[in-house]
Amino acid sequence: MGNSVKLERKNAVAIVTLNRPDVLNAVDMAMRETMITLLAELNKADDVRAIVLTGEGDRAFCSGQDLEEIVRYTVDHIDSWVTRQHAMYAAVRDLDKPCIVAFNGVAAGAGLQIALCADLRIGYPEMKLGQPEIKAGLASIVGSYLMTMHLGLSKNVELSLTGDMISGKVAHDIGILNHLVPRDEVMAKSLALATEMAKLAPTALRLTKQRFRALTQEGFDAALEAAKAAQKEAYASGEPQEAMRKFLEARTKR
Repeated sequence: MGNSVKLERKNAVAIVTLNRPDVLNAVDMAMRETMITLLAELNKADDVRAIVLTGEGDRAFCSGQDLEEIVRYTVDHIDSWVTRQHAMYAAVRDLDKPCIVAFNGVAAGAGLQIALCADLRIGYPEMKLGQPEIKAGLASIVGSYLMTMHLGLSKNVELSLTGDMISGKVAHDIGILNHLVPRDEVMAKSLALATEMAKLAPTALRLTKQRFRALTQEGFDAALEAAKAAQKEAYASGEPQEAMRKFLEARTKR
């Protein structure tokens, strides 16, 4: 397993930590592929009964896709990139065991999308989360679809089209966060929930999760194809590359 993801065990609970704190745990190719492989392995492990996902450090759970990587992409890269990104989300979504996200900081774009594929999300009032792809010149396709499972259309449209971030307090009020606790209690709450859920009947859990997936699988698969088409058109316009370059240049000057 690469260094971009860490694995710890607390009895029957596996703790998976996104581990690129120097870039706010942004998703790159190595992290994506490690997540896909590791979660599949944990899903098969009989001694793992629940999973907690979190991020390294105290700044971010995951700031989204690594812009340093995708600013260099062309239209020819889109099919592969979007397909593998979707496979990472599916690796979380396809878990037959309870999966809880313990937010340790900001969750943006792909970071929030990972979390929306999990079962429960635990955060704190001051954290920030959102879908800012539009500000990077990217269409919000998979993210906006995943939010349909948690939000009404009006709020989904607002977050997707403005790219604005919201607080943990607001996220809890509108149903994205299941539990809101003080920042220093997030991991303890997540581990306590995971430990209790690990005691539940695994077959019943698996069958229930399979049923939830079946209810939304068609839309999830359609979002992949829609995202490929949309991001190809976006990249062909040159807008994402320009927006990302400006962001990266501004960050360098700070």
